[in-house]
Amino acid sequence: MTLMTPPPLDQQQQQDDEEMLVPHSDFPEGPQPMEVAQAETANTVDTQAVDDPPSARFTWTIENFSRLNTKKLYSDIFLVGGFKWRILIFPKGNNVDHLSMYLDVADSTALPYGWSRYAQFSLSVINQIHNKYSIRKETQHQFNARESDWGFTSFMPLGELYDPGRGYLVNDTCIVEADVAVRRVVDYWSHDSKKETGYVGLKNQGATCYMNSLLQTLYHIPYFRKAVYHMPTTENDMPSGSIPLALQSLFYKLQYSDTSVATKELTKSFGWDTYDSFMQHDVQELNRVLCEKLEDKMKGTVVEGTIQQLFEGHHMNYIECINVDYKSTRKESFYDLQLDVKGCRDVYASFDKYVEVERLEGDNKYHAEQYGLQDARKGVLFIDFPPVLQLQLKRFEYDFMRDTMVKINDRYEFPLQLDLDRENGKYLSPEADRSVRNLYTLHSVLVHSGGVHGGHYYAYIRPTLSDQWFKFDDERVTKEDIKRALEEQYGGEEELPPANPGFNNSPFKFTKYSNAYMLVYIRESDKEKIICNVDEKDIAEHLRIRLKKEQEEKEQKRKEKAEAHLYTIIKVARNEDLLEQIGKDLYFDLVDHEKVHSFRIQKQMIFNFFKEEVAKEFGIPVQFQRFWFWAKRQNHTYRPNRPLTPQEEVQSVGQLREVSNKANNAELKLFLEVEVGQDLRPVPPPEKTKDDILLFFKYYDPLKEVLRYVGRLFVKGSGKPAEILIKLNEMAGFGPDEEIELYEEIKFEPNIMCERIDKKTTFRASQLEDGDIVCFQKSPQVGSSDQCRYPDVPSFLEYVHNRQVVRFRSLEKPKEDEFCLELSKLHTYDDVVERVAQHLSMDDPSKIRLTSHNCYSQQPKPQPIKYRGVEHLSDMLVHYNQSSDILYYEVLDIPLPELQGLKTLKVAFHHATKEEVVIHTIRLPKQSTVGDVINDLKTKVELSHPIAELRLLEVFYHKIYKIFPLSEKIENINDQYWTLRAEEIPEEEKNLGPHDRLIHVYHFMKDTAQNQVQVQNFGEPFFLVIHEGETLAEVKVRVQKKLQVPDEEFSKWKFAFLSLGRPEYLLDSDIVSSRFQRRDVYGAWEQYLGLEHTDNAPKRSYTANQNRHTFEKPVKIYN
Repeated sequence: MTLMTPPPLDQQQQQDDEEMLVPHSDFPEGPQPMEVAQAETANTVDTQAVDDPPSARFTWTIENFSRLNTKKLYSDIFLVGGFKWRILIFPKGNNVDHLSMYLDVADSTALPYGWSRYAQFSLSVINQIHNKYSIRKETQHQFNARESDWGFTSFMPLGELYDPGRGYLVNDTCIVEADVAVRRVVDYWSHDSKKETGYVGLKNQGATCYMNSLLQTLYHIPYFRKAVYHMPTTENDMPSGSIPLALQSLFYKLQYSDTSVATKELTKSFGWDTYDSFMQHDVQELNRVLCEKLEDKMKGTVVEGTIQQLFEGHHMNYIECINVDYKSTRKESFYDLQLDVKGCRDVYASFDKYVEVERLEGDNKYHAEQYGLQDARKGVLFIDFPPVLQLQLKRFEYDFMRDTMVKINDRYEFPLQLDLDRENGKYLSPEADRSVRNLYTLHSVLVHSGGVHGGHYYAYIRPTLSDQWFKFDDERVTKEDIKRALEEQYGGEEELPPANPGFNNSPFKFTKYSNAYMLVYIRESDKEKIICNVDEKDIAEHLRIRLKKEQEEKEQKRKEKAEAHLYTIIKVARNEDLLEQIGKDLYFDLVDHEKVHSFRIQKQMIFNFFKEEVAKEFGIPVQFQRFWFWAKRQNHTYRPNRPLTPQEEVQSVGQLREVSNKANNAELKLFLEVEVGQDLRPVPPPEKTKDDILLFFKYYDPLKEVLRYVGRLFVKGSGKPAEILIKLNEMAGFGPDEEIELYEEIKFEPNIMCERIDKKTTFRASQLEDGDIVCFQKSPQVGSSDQCRYPDVPSFLEYVHNRQVVRFRSLEKPKEDEFCLELSKLHTYDDVVERVAQHLSMDDPSKIRLTSHNCYSQQPKPQPIKYRGVEHLSDMLVHYNQSSDILYYEVLDIPLPELQGLKTLKVAFHHATKEEVVIHTIRLPKQSTVGDVINDLKTKVELSHPIAELRLLEVFYHKIYKIFPLSEKIENINDQYWTLRAEEIPEEEKNLGPHDRLIHVYHFMKDTAQNQVQVQNFGEPFFLVIHEGETLAEVKVRVQKKLQVPDEEFSKWKFAFLSLGRPEYLLDSDIVSSRFQRRDVYGAWEQYLGLEHTDNAPKRSYTANQNRHTFEKPVKIYN
């Protein structure tokens, strides 16, 4: 079926630099608002008339691809295995210079709680010229609510995708494919590991699954666990500050707990308390850090030397001369061995490679003492192996051609029994003790599932070396058979049967991304000693007491949680809370209920009995207590509303909670009114008639800018404020005749409403009721308002409501707060820049340019705020539904309104004779032309001779795409993606003969990524004039002179004619011009003379958006 998609949605989300296998987004705040983006796309699903197959191929044709102006784009939805899927792409990259592409569960937000679905899938971008060059990447993932999409942030370089000659974009159409195979998932949540297996798992902290698999492996070496228990610790130690105690605690819980165990204390004890710290370490490093720390802590204790006894082996490095009697040896110890996977079929092949003899001869001879340079043999042999042998398999390697880490998913076998004495002890050195039998049994297999920049770790372990294997996957432990633990972790490829046999559809071949990366073997002769018995008597008493207490507390909390439905929380606010909070923590309303005393009371308890609990807690006898319900008013304020009636006080607290709070039954909030007599002792509350109104009073001092709570009063509705002025003066500490003004605090959201109260009108006529707040202040003296910033209550409340402390950062140092200013959310654009300029002691605020903060990426937004582009400070600080308190500033050399009328271009000037590139910032009116840019540049650069002519080129990923006509307007030139290069026009190009040709010359290497040979361009491209009949040998002379390459290096270069990315190598006798006859090529840059050699200069970036590799000149930046 082919469908036209509706306009997809663009959801502006940023992401930190997570690489290949990642969910595209990492934000806990949920879906963000979206903007609509237009795109013409077509989709097909190849399901062979099956409505919902377990595997299917989906094809998505995206037209007008280069004109998409949206950050992200979704495909149509397709069905596979009972789930709705779609593809998500970022056409310009998810904050990287690669196409980003993910598989997404389309209806994830509507699925039931705890859903999860496992899929193997591949994503492809089809090469429409040569299908064999299509780029396909595979992975697998357990999709769930937290990770509902998964895929590749760096799928393929944008330079290759947008290069029309490569074949990925033809007629501006891109074709994307997804092969998806859905696998059954066992219900994760209902599984009780302890009950099913006798073991419990470890909770994942977010980036710690590699640690969990290692800890489980170490725990299941009983001799190691026993030694950890015997390390001296005291009851005064804190687990988060002591690795031994944290590990003892963790092991104890793994041994005796019924549910999965947390690792936070242990990671804190390493000093790894941030997400970053896990990203910066790998499992081997963790293993070494842990063992070294424990070894150190064991010194001078009964368990000193345990780590060495268990894990330490020794090998001998030797160099032996062939023609003279000289041998050099060096003994070294190891705790684990790194074995090659690439090029090795199994563990034995890796050991063969480990002890392989290297010959040192020719240029690489060995310098032997007193014998000079000699031919020699170099190698490694083992003196002894440890009882517990840890083998790290090198699944991750650095690929020098691609300048990146890659994962080796090749098939690699490992045996259940490993014999390291084989072939007459070929791995052993002459001094090895041959009486020790080096026969090992496999104890654990640590597995990595995923790609090089992400994935999941788990372990297969057989704790007692019986035939029963267990899989330890974070919190979940399951019984597994030997096939799952061994053969399925060898790696290699797996073929899935076609979705519908009988139809002619090819099977999907998937690389197995789950494979072993670490093996632990235990020596047969040491088995009894290592798999020993560990019980409570091995655990220090203080540790047992501490951990039992922890377990009891945990159990108590669990019980409370389980019984929560039987209890209700009652929060009681008192006069003391209002005095404490108003004017400090809060200014509006009366109290923060999170900070008042709370009681956990059984729902069945009669309220009168609860009053006795209150009497015990506060020392206020029951007869002096009167409780009020709080109510949320329509204007969003929250005030005491009415006292409880005697009938209500004989009901249960559960019933009262329902009465007071129909919308949210979580807790009951009450205000406790206690009246005090002359002697400040409690007295029974006065009877409240319908005419009595309970009012709360706040006093404001404009000189000190202080607002405080002074108390509450009952007034008569028929009475007037004038009648209580003496009382209010007394509450504020004034003389009885002080003139005061009264205001009612009505509401504060979204805006302040605070109105003056007429002292001569009755309270009822002023519409005052129970729970209302009256703010009062001394009447301002004539002229006194000039001395105060906020002379009256409304202006002060307005200030408090809108004040905003903003952290300012220089755009050049976007991670560091430089200064803070207290501003108002109502400040205009001009107010804000004026305050910043004032702080920076600048005269002209218009030279300040501000940029908003992106709350999701924690970085400046890409576009600055335009001059007067927003009305208020509040608009500058909001990013979708998130509010920030950060702004970035920069100081311009000209006023911003003037700058906005100019176009700024960064132009890289390549000097004709000097070895340097200078980057100039050119600013000209937007209507200027390329000719104006060149004239401006001539005034800034040093030319090889006064009348030299310049040209401007567009360079993208090491190819020249365009020579700009002098008349072209600069307004639409994009220097974000492309590099603009200016250079002198060589004399030979100005005087071209009728048969001369101007050709493109580029540097390239061959990249064998994904088993396909692809051409990778690098360095600086250039033009070259070739004459009719000129041979390659003649052209080479000119190229070498132009690039000034030494003879020795130049002799290694190969020259090729390239068309559409395919090289044809040239001989010195070939006539070069004969290859460049066709003129109908789509894009002149698609036929070029290629210089093949290694890119051996340092990698460096000199523009914001492109990694520019060599052949390059040194760069200076002038702004």
